[in-house]
Amino acid sequence: MLSFAFNIFRFAKAILKGIRNDDEFKFLCFFLMFLLIGSTLFYSQTEHWSVIDSLYFSVMTMATVGYGDFVPTTDLGKIFTIIYAFLSIGTFVAFTAKIVRLILEDGKKNRWIKKESKE
Repeated sequence: MLSFAFNIFRFAKAILKGIRNDDEFKFLCFFLMFLLIGSTLFYSQTEHWSVIDSLYFSVMTMATVGYGDFVPTTDLGKIFTIIYAFLSIGTFVAFTAKIVRLILEDGKKNRWIKKESKE
């Protein structure tokens, strides 16, 4: 449990660092939120799912999990999902890669600082 809490802390720290210092990260965060909010509203209106179900489906599609417990039934919903999948999967991968890079850079910086202080 302690390891999980530590990783959540590192994740939050990387997000804050990215928002403060990296314009590309800011854009990815904004676009990711835009996609999630837009798709949640779309699915709740078009497919008549609850907001939670719509958000759940949007995140599962974005993360390429796709459990299959929710499936668009309207033609418009299916077409939207095709377009949404292409946009959101690429954005999610870029966002995840950016966070990993920020975490690794922070770890490298911390090791360098510790190494400098020992010398």
